[in-house]
Amino acid sequence: MTGSGVVAAKLRVGSAPASMVLNAIRVGGPAMRDEITARTGLSPATVNRQITALAAAGLVDERPDLVDSRGVGRPKIPITLDRDRYCVAGIHIGARRTALVIADIGGRTLYSHAIATQDVCGGSAEAAVERLAAALAELVGRFSGRRVLWAGAALGGGVDAETGVVDHPILRWRSQPLGPRLHDALGVRVSVAEHVQAMAAAELLLGGEVVPHGAALFFYARETVGMAMIFEDEVHQPTRGAGSIASLPVAPGPLDTEPIAALQTVIGTAALKAAAARLGTGDDAQVLADARARVLGQAVAVMRDVVNPDSVIVAGEAFAAHPRGLAPVQAAFDAATSTGWPLEIVPTRFGVHVPEAAPVAVALSAVYADPVAVAAAAVS
Repeated sequence: MTGSGVVAAKLRVGSAPASMVLNAIRVGGPAMRDEITARTGLSPATVNRQITALAAAGLVDERPDLVDSRGVGRPKIPITLDRDRYCVAGIHIGARRTALVIADIGGRTLYSHAIATQDVCGGSAEAAVERLAAALAELVGRFSGRRVLWAGAALGGGVDAETGVVDHPILRWRSQPLGPRLHDALGVRVSVAEHVQAMAAAELLLGGEVVPHGAALFFYARETVGMAMIFEDEVHQPTRGAGSIASLPVAPGPLDTEPIAALQTVIGTAALKAAAARLGTGDDAQVLADARARVLGQAVAVMRDVVNPDSVIVAGEAFAAHPRGLAPVQAAFDAATSTGWPLEIVPTRFGVHVPEAAPVAVALSAVYADPVAVAAAAVS
């Protein structure tokens, strides 16, 4: 941790015993001790020690009120998350929309609020960052009955995870200390991550599997495009920052006048409006929707053939807006991929709420990595 209160986000499933036990309870609770032992592969003695530590930290509860009295022999007491004591705060800064969110330690949203990014980000970048930090602090103040364990931020652009300093080309931010300003406003430790990687972390950390497996590609397309990679139990975070698929060459068809264009230039609202004006026909909406689905399916196929993952997850309005859902994207993908075995593209489990889940996952990645230590620091 730097003196600014910023901690680099480690977007991975925790492997420490306390992390494994907490995750097993989060995913499968209410859970008995023997069930937790089976799910984690830890010894019964280790599981008991971790449950004792997690309970003392206020992260889990023994629930004798949930005991099934119809059983034979000594009743087994279920263990659940304590969802009432703590929370995390998050902010996702998008090109058009900024989401502020409070969630419990299981990742369940307690409250979320969206604002138009430009309403807050007019004027200088420095003033915009201060206003966003103040807005999240005001929301946190409404939850004074809970102790905030951590805060997470996610945004498009360049992120220095160690310092929390960010660039946001669309908002014309350069070297803005977002992480330190959030720490000053909230008084808790903060992690900042690139937003597509943070969305991928939400799929990894807030889903329903005790032990993630395999490799996955995560694609996002709305006004911007991005891709993240999950390997086994970790979101890949390149040392020099997130890569980009914005310049991936595509054949845009009616979306552009050129035979080859960059992916980023043909999927957003502005590109669709310009293409519609150029076509000037009554059927242009369907034509353009089909064209965008084809372009996206082909782009996903190119990256699938390079990485050959076990699964592909997609999110964002550009994927979801077609009247027939993902079917035309899947058809274009199937036609374009050169990898021999079939693969079904699946939508994010968070639907339109994936921007809210992203900063929550950033915050909870720190909590899940060392839950007892994080809780202890929060009450000290």
